[in-house]
Amino acid sequence: MRVLIIEDESDIAINLYDYLEGAGYQVDIAPNGLTGLHLALTQTWDALLLDLSLPGMDGLQLCRKLREQAGSDVPVLMLTARDTLDDKLSGFSHGADDYLVKPYSLKEVGARLHALIKRARGRVTSAVLQCADIRLDPDRLHVERAGRVVKLSPKCLQLLHILMLAPDRVIRRAELETAIWGEPLADSDTLRTHVYSLRRALTAAGEPDLIETTHGYGYRILVGDAHAH
Repeated sequence: MRVLIIEDESDIAINLYDYLEGAGYQVDIAPNGLTGLHLALTQTWDALLLDLSLPGMDGLQLCRKLREQAGSDVPVLMLTARDTLDDKLSGFSHGADDYLVKPYSLKEVGARLHALIKRARGRVTSAVLQCADIRLDPDRLHVERAGRVVKLSPKCLQLLHILMLAPDRVIRRAELETAIWGEPLADSDTLRTHVYSLRRALTAAGEPDLIETTHGYGYRILVGDAHAH
């Protein structure tokens, strides 16, 4: 998941960068509003972290241009020291999806960011997913393998959903853990156990194992472009 931090205070930007990178995000920083708007419009992001008091173009103006002129619906989490109700209402009226007042907890930033991305992805990924002979209906929480119903725990269902959203792409362990549990896990066996359970459920009738481990990095569902929709 790719996140752009638009923040002119370098200490704050670096703290956010280090925390989010450690959580498995791919992160970039824009030190002013003009650069931030340019990067937001010319690259693909899963979310923006946007300060309001920026040189060149303030965060409110940037967000409005993003929404009204560019038609972008990328999730925006505003981070600011402005803490009145009017400030918050102004942020939302300019197109923010969420608003967090400084000083804030990095864990809360991570939790809100994860919720925004999850909600945004839910709007565009509710259609049935299919990779090879595995079929997942996210709305019904229903999985089939070659017509056979596959029963999965909620966490394994989340894991399969994430893998099927990006077939053939290796997804980092930290990214998977953050998406499922809200942050990287200290116990590396937790994710490994869920991958094992998912594999067992998907191969219970003797089907080939499509989940590939890239040791020291992460996992992918290996299906080939011809089989992924």
